[in-house]
Amino acid sequence: MTLNFLIAPDFSPERFAGWHMLNTLLQRRSGIRLHLLTPASPPEQSSLLAGGDVDLVYANPFDAVDMIRHQGYVPFARPAGKFDEMVIATAAESALQRLEDIRPGSRITLTDNKDVKLIGLRLLEPADLTQDLIEWVPVDSFQAAARLTIKGDVQAGFFLAEAYASLTRMTRSQLRILVESRISDISHVVLAHPRMAGDLPRVSQALLGIGSEPADRDVLDALGLPQGFEPMNQEDAEFMIDLMDTLLD
Repeated sequence: MTLNFLIAPDFSPERFAGWHMLNTLLQRRSGIRLHLLTPASPPEQSSLLAGGDVDLVYANPFDAVDMIRHQGYVPFARPAGKFDEMVIATAAESALQRLEDIRPGSRITLTDNKDVKLIGLRLLEPADLTQDLIEWVPVDSFQAAARLTIKGDVQAGFFLAEAYASLTRMTRSQLRILVESRISDISHVVLAHPRMAGDLPRVSQALLGIGSEPADRDVLDALGLPQGFEPMNQEDAEFMIDLMDTLLD
């Protein structure tokens, strides 16, 4: 029997090898065969999930809320000390000096990451901006968002903070951060389908144990998760869900 392990499509390209390394390590330590799924976009992820064959998911917080509440997925782990923060950036040569300089009708580029948009809209509140007062320019990747921002085709871009940090030094030198969130309670979540109840203890033990051996450091560094994973129970998940609801209000 092989279990399908889906990774949310918002990781940086250089982390691709890290997820394959993790998958191999999990298989060896759990004794369970895992097939890694790395959808290239949120629509592809939705299609895979709709097929009903996904057993494990490394989900972004926005998707995790729906999967826990409406699809019965069970939270059991999350990255340790790694939260989902976001950045609003403009071109280095832009006339914008602070967030409040963004005016109604401004163009902002963003990917299809609902959690990034949700947090970004909260950060825009000091500028008295709501979703309807912005002209949104959707793109397929954070790299594409950076290009549009640097060229001046948009006034600002929304970025997952980790994705922004992973942009090349040259790219970042042509951008300027206007604000970065500091919420520290929202993170990606590792979820298991209810049908996995029998196998979950082995998978959970294997995942949470990564970092206990010196050789594990290469895997965690490749993932950009130096502290590995920590347990997450239903109560922890409900706290995060309540916070997401607050951001939505």
